[in-house]
Amino acid sequence: MNKRKKVGKNIFVNLLSYIVLIVSFSFLLFPVYWIFTMAIKTNPDILSYPPKFFFQPTIKGFQYILGLTKTVGATGVSAGVESFFLLGIKNSIIVVVISVLMSLAIGLPAAYVLARYDIKGKENIAFTILSFRFAPPLLVIIPLYLLFTKIGLYNSYFSLIWVYQLIALPMIVWIVRGYMEEIPIEVEQAAIVDGYSKIWIFFRIALPLAKAGIAAGTLLAFIYCWNNFIFGMILATVKIQPVTVQAMRYLTPDAIMFREVAAICIGAALPLLILSIFLQRYLISGLSMGAIRR
Repeated sequence: MNKRKKVGKNIFVNLLSYIVLIVSFSFLLFPVYWIFTMAIKTNPDILSYPPKFFFQPTIKGFQYILGLTKTVGATGVSAGVESFFLLGIKNSIIVVVISVLMSLAIGLPAAYVLARYDIKGKENIAFTILSFRFAPPLLVIIPLYLLFTKIGLYNSYFSLIWVYQLIALPMIVWIVRGYMEEIPIEVEQAAIVDGYSKIWIFFRIALPLAKAGIAAGTLLAFIYCWNNFIFGMILATVKIQPVTVQAMRYLTPDAIMFREVAAICIGAALPLLILSIFLQRYLISGLSMGAIRR
């Protein structure tokens, strides 16, 4: 009798857990659903009240942001002209990819040194690097704007790439450092006994064994850089601004182009979604290990 009650209780608890998970997942997924449906609705359907959940879908919003068709509005994008979305994607790829690669070139050796060498004040150095991530962008945006304007680097790829290091570098250093500290020191000591140099050990032992942490740090740095808004908006104009800022071009004094804004949001999220799907196991391990190690 007690066994039946216990089995029934377990079934009830499991069922309740599934219901809570489904409701929670639906709640979290609803904004994505709403943005996607906005991107395939007509403007009257978007503005209708109560909201329409059944409608005739259209892809004109996606055609417009790709520069394949015209839409009534004041943005000036038309067929045959490079759209703000394509321009923003190009700028984002240039700025984010170069920023992350430069951060890897600087951050991987820094993470290895902080993990392996007992140098004076290394924790202060590590915290100083991490503080760049803590600092709110508004704290540095005005000095950076004045500096870049004075030295002639305002509205250039170089200025955005340099600033995006403040986002990517701390993430890579701290996550990869946590992974490298987990590598047994005996492996490197054996390589030293065999006569291998420290540079060889770094490239042939430390980096391969920390590849999961490197992938996690790279992915998180890429996501944070790609989603950044304030630096691109203040430090560049339309020709250099990333895709997150280009979405604002569809909010004009004459009209708010809800469908086009939703379409550009979907398009801008696709690269992150694709990367996350392929590297999700590294992302989860990076969040659970290196990111919270200290």
